Order: sequence, then C-alpha cells, then structure tokens
Amino acid sequence: MKKLALAALVAVVPFAQAFDDKDEAIAYRQSVFSLVATHFGEMGAMVKGDKAFDAAAFQYRADSLAALSKMPLEGFLYPGADQGDTKAKAAVWENTDEFKKRLAKFQSDAADLAKSAQSGDLGSIKPAFMKAAKNCKACHSDFKNR
Repeated sequence: MKKLALAALVAVVPFAQAFDDKDEAIAYRQSVFSLVATHFGEMGAMVKGDKAFDAAAFQYRADSLAALSKMPLEGFLYPGADQGDTKAKAAVWENTDEFKKRLAKFQSDAADLAKSAQSGDLGSIKPAFMKAAKNCKACHSDFKNR
C-alpha cells in the first residue's frame, strides 16, 4: 500500500526543471527523441517485415515509447532552449499551443499503440503503429529542421 501511495504521489507531483542551462535542456530532449527513434525504428522493422515479429519485444518497445512520449516537453520549456545546437524550428516557440497539442496527440497515439500491442497480433497493431508514425512525421515537418 505504501508503494502504491508513493507511486501515486510521484505521478501527480510535477518535477522541478532539472537543467542547469539551456544546453542541458537541449541535450535532454535530443536524448529523449533519440530513444523514441530507436524504439520506432525497431517496431517499424517488424511492421515492414524487415525483422521477425516478436510480440514481447514489440510490447516492450511500445510501452517504452508511451513512457518517452511524456518526456520531451520539459526540454523545450527551459528559458533559452530555442537557441544553441538544435534542429528545432522557431515554430516550436512561436506556436507553443499547437506544439503542445501535437505532443499530446503523440502521447495519445503512443498509448494507443502500447494498448494495441497487448493483442500480440501484428495485423491489429499495424494501424496503431502507422497512426503514431504519421503523427510523428507531421510534427517533424512543422517543428524540426532537417
């Protein structure tokens, strides 16, 4: 019971910004997105048939993606995080409400993917994967420089 109470408390108490400067904030969000890309890449290889489908591995990747989807915003909100070694477009800060809306959609899509993965059936998983991937690509088009 104590563990459950602690977990609930941790889930609702907002974390203080953990960065000493803008470069740490930028590195943080880039690290999160690097992990997102790794998990998406592994799942994508299974969806495309380039890699054998492993339901347990896919579930792990989908659950990891769902957790990671909640993390990047903090790295964008730090003062000055729009300056420095970043590929983020100015649109992130010029249209923050839209950016936050897109991140919320990513979180929702990632949660749906993790739920779909519970079926263990690639045919059922593929539409949820494609939806999440499409949303990611659209966000990159609007908010990331290549």
